[in-house]
Amino acid sequence: MLAQWIIILVTSLLLLVIVPYSKDKASFYKGRLSDRQPGFWILMSSLVISWLFAKSITNAANLGLSYGMVGGVAYAGYYLSFVVAGVIIYQLRTQGGYLSIHQFLQSRFGRKALVIFTLLIGFRLFNEVWSNTMVIGSYFGDQGSIGYYSSILVFTLLTLAYTLKGGFSSSLVTDLIQMGLFAVLLTVILAMLLPQMDWDVKAIASSGEWSFAQGGNLLLVALIQSLSYPFHDPVMTDRGFLSDAKTTLRAFLVAAGVGGICIILFSVVGIYGQTVGVSGQAPVEVAKLLGVPMMLLMNFIMITSAASTLDSTFTSFSKLISEDLGIASSSLTFGRLAMCGIALIGTIPIFLDPEILSATTVSGTMVIGLAPVFLLWRWGRSPWAFYLPVGFGLILGIGSTILPISDSWLLTQGKYNDLLVVNLFGTLMCFVLFLVGNQIGKQSSPIS
Repeated sequence: MLAQWIIILVTSLLLLVIVPYSKDKASFYKGRLSDRQPGFWILMSSLVISWLFAKSITNAANLGLSYGMVGGVAYAGYYLSFVVAGVIIYQLRTQGGYLSIHQFLQSRFGRKALVIFTLLIGFRLFNEVWSNTMVIGSYFGDQGSIGYYSSILVFTLLTLAYTLKGGFSSSLVTDLIQMGLFAVLLTVILAMLLPQMDWDVKAIASSGEWSFAQGGNLLLVALIQSLSYPFHDPVMTDRGFLSDAKTTLRAFLVAAGVGGICIILFSVVGIYGQTVGVSGQAPVEVAKLLGVPMMLLMNFIMITSAASTLDSTFTSFSKLISEDLGIASSSLTFGRLAMCGIALIGTIPIFLDPEILSATTVSGTMVIGLAPVFLLWRWGRSPWAFYLPVGFGLILGIGSTILPISDSWLLTQGKYNDLLVVNLFGTLMCFVLFLVGNQIGKQSSPIS
């Protein structure tokens, strides 16, 4: 336990020393380093590591435990989001001339639409805090224990400290360092696991059953949600406007492949757990099974991934409140206070026993209405083309968590079959409502 505390303290304090202090808006809100835009490697690394959340690699391992390689591939399906977002943001910048997602939404759908969208992504950022920090807590004690809560609070405060210092620029600098650490740690973990599995790569790759009931449902859900999911994640979309358009597009496309491969490789942790019969949280149980060195490595990789996501969450929320909404955009003090606010509010759910995966699947369903808004961005000119699909998605997402789906609607067998039905038909309905909304506004001509 002492070694785990040392990892948190040393890594956080080192980052606090390394990150630059931001004195102006360009570095604090836009990540400018020495008046230069982030290059390809920094941007690509930042995209990948900011999406390799502690919760996402935990989910990947757990799905590997449940469904074998199929589970890992299913979760990696969410990385199609990078391709979708990269292409659409490139079009918005080069063909639409927009400088941000928020500028696009306000110019096309009005201020009220912008406020609704802000609430959606605010909920997303709120989820990112608790769903990642509670993963850290699981390595320091059982849920509800003193070790569990104290580790979460200390980790959150230390990450907040170095993010307050540099804002977006500190997030980009630490992302590059954390990406390198993640790659090294993942390599070492696999080097420890594969000998235990007799280096049987073929058996690992063929583990699981390619069927709807054994992970196929979740794969289809991930692919469907990827049409809308990236646009409610400012951690991703903010990075779409930092460098020139071509560099940005290239970084997004490469990040999709690199991130997806990392997720699939980490699912091997769960696949190993499946072969030895563990149950529960795969990374924790496998680490316990293989002893102290593996526990420390697993703890280190979780801290690395959680910190990268958490600092990005703080910076995106600060930019959202200050820059995107235009509230005290010239005040760095206000931006820093916004970071403290989301850190505080986002920590509250850890005392309420939430489910980690629900932070992805539930919020993913709630925002399916964003798919036509962005994919058909050329045609969106009426506020109703935003209100109808987005409102429907919100109602559907909330309702599906409360009311069960009738068996007569289900298309497949197994877990996530209800989620698949809701997302499939819900997304199709959102496209219909988008077109109806445009007709209501009587402004459906495309942009040339």
